[in-house]
Parts: sequence; structure tokens; C-alpha cells
Amino acid sequence: MKGTVDVKLEQFLYSLYEERIARRLPPQTIPRHVGVILDGNRRWAKSFGEPAATGHRRGADKIADFLTWSEELGVEVVTLWMLSTDNLHRPAEELHALLSIISDAVRELANEGRWRLRVVGKLDLLPDDLARDLRRYEESTRHIDGLHVNVAIGYGGRHEIADAVKSLLHTYDEQGLSLADAMSRMCVDDIANHLYTKGQPDPELVIRTSGEQRLGGFLLWQSAHSEFYFCEAFWPDFRRVDYLRALRAFSTRERRLGR
Repeated sequence: MKGTVDVKLEQFLYSLYEERIARRLPPQTIPRHVGVILDGNRRWAKSFGEPAATGHRRGADKIADFLTWSEELGVEVVTLWMLSTDNLHRPAEELHALLSIISDAVRELANEGRWRLRVVGKLDLLPDDLARDLRRYEESTRHIDGLHVNVAIGYGGRHEIADAVKSLLHTYDEQGLSLADAMSRMCVDDIANHLYTKGQPDPELVIRTSGEQRLGGFLLWQSAHSEFYFCEAFWPDFRRVDYLRALRAFSTRERRLGR
């Protein structure tokens, strides 16, 4: 009985702490776009003596909570890095389970009917049936005017930039431009307009869980002026209070953007 009371008291105190942080966040400092590197699922599972798939499932279960918190806080766009191009080289058994979990997770997000999904990444590197399913889930949310959620699957920042340049050059070719004319015309804004996230604001805040302090290729182009927040918690353990702490840290940054 005493243990139950202690847990309830801890939860109550944490809820008070959360609300205190939330109340003190200036509304004008809430980022429009938050990128998240969902890291630590395997290490979370290992800490409990469980297989990697257990960690991936718990991580997938956390996504809806995070998106709900984002809605409540006024964030407009969230980008979730669910699978990198490097992850595609994991052992076949683990990768097969991971792809199945990702497919289920994106389907469940689409079925919520609350969020507009955009699938970003090299879908041609994924199994054909998974790529088709992801596009179908994306299309089913096209009419939704809510939080925009980019699910980055088979994603690598270098691949995105290469794809953007290829797409831009293809556009120039359709316009009948010579290589010299294309080179003289090409500019930063043109490339940005061919990124996977075209039409969206760049992320002001990028969060990585699990204590690792690197981007690993996440939104390389878009994060040129982003603020970074590295959280010690593994993704399955990420709490609303961790999110609020990240936003509190962001609110204190002086964003001069080189000026």
C-alpha cells in the first residue's frame, strides 16, 4: 500500500511540475516545427532483457502521445525520424520486425483521423508492399487540416539533398535549359523547393533522445538554423515533462540567425 501511495504522490508532484513549466512558456516561443530523432528503443529493450522488437513497439506506442502534446502546445509541424537509410543494413530478422512495426504505427496514426501525414524518405529502398501501404496511409489523411506530421522512413539527409538536386535538374531539363543555364540559375531557394519538406517551415527545434549528441543525417538542409536539444531518456521513456523541458530550453535561446 505504501508503495502505491508513493507512486501516486510522485505522479501528482510531476503533474504540478509539468503545469508549472507549461504556464511559464511564452506562447511566442513555441516552435512551429519540431523534429525528433526517436532514439534508444533497442537500448531500452536491452535494459529489460527484452528483444529489440519490444523496444520498437514501445517506441511506436509513444508517438501518439507526443503528437497529442504537440497539438496542445501549438506546434504546427512535427517530423519523426522512424527509420534511417543506415537502419536498412540491420540484421534481416530485426529489420523485418521493425518494418512491420513501422507499418502498423503509421496505419494507426492515419486511422486516428487527427493528423495529416507526409511520408518522407527513399521509399524505393523499402519493400514494394510497405511503400504502397505508406503512400496509401498518407493519401487517406490528405483532407485533414490538423497537425502536419512527417514520418521519415528510409530517410537520410544526404539522400534528400541529392534527390532535391536531381528533381530540380529534371525541371530545368523539361524547360529546355542547357547545363550552363541551369548552373547559372540554380540557387538555394530552388533546391529548398524540391526537398521532401517543401512548403513547410524549417524546424526551429530538433530533439534527440537517448543521450546521443549528433544529428546522424537528420534534416541536414533544413536544420541549418535549428536549435538542438539532447535528452538522456530513451524514446520509450520520453515524457511530457521532457518535452516541456526541451521547449523551456528553446525559449531561452537567442535566435539571431547570423544577424
